[in-house]
Amino acid sequence: MSVKNEYDFAELLKQKLEEALKQRGKVNILIAGKTGVGKSTLINAVFQGNLAETGDGRPVTKTTREIEKEGIPLSIFDTRGLEISEYSNTIQELEKLIQDKRKSEDPNQHIHIAWVCVMEDSRRVEDAEIKLVEMLDKYIPVVGVITKSVGDNGFRQTVQELLPRTRNVVRVLAKERVLDGGYKIPVMGLETLVDLTMNLVPDTQKDAFAAAQRVSLNHKLQRAHAVVAGAAAAAGGFGAVPLPFADALAIIPVQLSMLAGISAVWGLPLSTAFLGSLVSGALTGSAGTVVGRAAVGALLKLIPGAGSVVGG
Repeated sequence: MSVKNEYDFAELLKQKLEEALKQRGKVNILIAGKTGVGKSTLINAVFQGNLAETGDGRPVTKTTREIEKEGIPLSIFDTRGLEISEYSNTIQELEKLIQDKRKSEDPNQHIHIAWVCVMEDSRRVEDAEIKLVEMLDKYIPVVGVITKSVGDNGFRQTVQELLPRTRNVVRVLAKERVLDGGYKIPVMGLETLVDLTMNLVPDTQKDAFAAAQRVSLNHKLQRAHAVVAGAAAAAGGFGAVPLPFADALAIIPVQLSMLAGISAVWGLPLSTAFLGSLVSGALTGSAGTVVGRAAVGALLKLIPGAGSVVGG
């Protein structure tokens, strides 16, 4: 019996893709800060897809809009209105939004973490930011983000003292700055922010965050290793089957599931055409184990940072 007759690969690919998407889930991040603090620059520096400019934004309250983009397992809740005198209304709207989302049984609908941005140039923390952090901390972890950072001069310590309910305060420069005379200040702090956020988001959302962010290859590798380890454990049992080639046939769904899972956590395209292109050339006349090796090798060669050596 041929491998093609044993499985309907189109249906199997579709099934494994759906499983991978469900397993990966979605992460939702609230980003708050006054106009001009650099939220859009920060979003585009951390996440894939030039999200702040090309994403689909829709209002969810008078002062907050949700930004998302197809293929990226992330929603950004961009909050404005902290500079107005009636900022308490903004905070009340936000609290109701968070409470309403927490009522859902689907964790992908919750807001999982907040970044509260304060611009270093301002050298001050407003009452609105203090009250906002106090409210958010009742529901989700809060990270203080000092944006446009060039010279600290003790400002980070000041922010930590005035916003004690933040889990930590991170200084970032999301875009290279060129000073007079051509001196360049490089991007900084983004990896620290991503590492801290990865530690704070729920375990069920870590795959989604790893896929959505573009800063750290290490987090993508760690999540991919977990996928491979799970597939190896699942495939190990088939080796004990005493029927010739039975393990090779049975292992095909496990390998396809692994391919879909790796693609998901790396943020690679999730489509039957993409995965199908990885295995189509290896299917004809190949046993399941050979298909798996060839497809995984092809997949790894597409991953930035992994390269042909790992793929081989």
